[in-house]
Amino acid sequence: MDEATGVVASVVTQQLETMLTAGNYDAVKLLLEPVQPVDIAEAIGSLPRTLQALAFRLLNKDEAIEVYEYLDPTVQQSLLERLRSGEVLELVEEMSPDDRVRLFDELPAKVVRRLLAELSPAERRVTAQLLGYEAETAGRLMTTEFIDLKEFHSAAQALTIVRRRARDTETIYSLYVTDGQRHLTGILSLRDLVTADPDDRVGDVMTRDVVSVGTDTDQEEVARAIQRYDFLAVPVVDREQRLVGIVTVDDVIDVIEQEATRDIYAAGAVQAGDEDDYFQSNLFTVARRRVVWLAVLVVANGFTTQVIAMNGGVLKDVVLLAAFIPLLIGTGGNVGAQSSTVVIRGLSTQRIQALGPVQAVAREAIAGALLGLLMLVLVVPFAWFQAGPDGALVGTAVGISLMAITTLAATAGAALPLLFNRMGLDPALMSAPFITTATDVAGVFIYLRTAHWLLQHLPPAA
Repeated sequence: MDEATGVVASVVTQQLETMLTAGNYDAVKLLLEPVQPVDIAEAIGSLPRTLQALAFRLLNKDEAIEVYEYLDPTVQQSLLERLRSGEVLELVEEMSPDDRVRLFDELPAKVVRRLLAELSPAERRVTAQLLGYEAETAGRLMTTEFIDLKEFHSAAQALTIVRRRARDTETIYSLYVTDGQRHLTGILSLRDLVTADPDDRVGDVMTRDVVSVGTDTDQEEVARAIQRYDFLAVPVVDREQRLVGIVTVDDVIDVIEQEATRDIYAAGAVQAGDEDDYFQSNLFTVARRRVVWLAVLVVANGFTTQVIAMNGGVLKDVVLLAAFIPLLIGTGGNVGAQSSTVVIRGLSTQRIQALGPVQAVAREAIAGALLGLLMLVLVVPFAWFQAGPDGALVGTAVGISLMAITTLAATAGAALPLLFNRMGLDPALMSAPFITTATDVAGVFIYLRTAHWLLQHLPPAA
């Protein structure tokens, strides 16, 4: 949401709450009349719970259904509890099938069964069909409200069909052509239909090369297809290539936001829920989501402590070596986090496929070595100067270790997400905190073992 939209919703919320508290309901209707449904939904969601149902009841029927579909799931559930049974049933009955399924996914199973039983037979059948598909697939995401035509229809007949069914359809900009068994045979845009000669057959003006997805296609793949081909909607077919629904671009935007949120949470070593509900969760749930990875990282960091303890003799001989441990492990962690971030993002957008996994890892390894070399020019003279009599030892140890650590960190940061992706796991699990912790252990080991070797081979300071 941009700044201008946020200001509109904020102003509407303030005025709406004042009018509702004063009981000035006619003024509320006048206030909301020119406001977009999405802004009304945000304004209602920002009201105290006691006023949400009251504001919602002041909307006319058609507007209420559209506004309800934009509300956050928690607000939707709250309204269901506060509205009368008849109002709830009418609201759920008139929702588009895909939005109704998303609502049902958030409700308790007992409530879903009751609402399903009260739906009309046609809406119950469609809803049960969509609920039967796996979560986060095209089948679960699609809507069954689309316009399909036949090849033998003339352009004039097709336009008549579009006009008749437009109000009950999610989008009319993409029209689909099916045969007698509902197999998808072609597609044409509304522009192609409008510009065609009235006597032209649909089969002559349609495009037969149709891009479609299956009902079991992952929602991320659906989003990529719509992005790749600049679609407003993509058709969904079953295993027999029969057209069963479409996924529209507005639903894909929600998917992109959801998947991006999960990747960001995973990159920060936070277990995300099924929704971006982090800020609505109680503190115990927040702590539970974060403690698992933190516990793993604490255990992993214990290895760093163990490595330092095992090389305590070196630190006793040259105490100043300890001063550069934070610098080295911090640098390694930062380089590893950068590499893992760009690789995970490349996997998400599929841009990395053109390069290939081996070349991607090699590229990051070389970049890590170059970064180490550039930083070496700055750090080694400083270390040499600070160490005084032990300058040769400390400077050389820091320089060698810095090159090795940045190269290793960049390689690990690139390779581990690619390995997880190859194993069929979420590459985002190789989060920045995990890479940082792993490079901490390796970096301390490399640094202290390098110093130990140099201590044995360099001539003693005068």
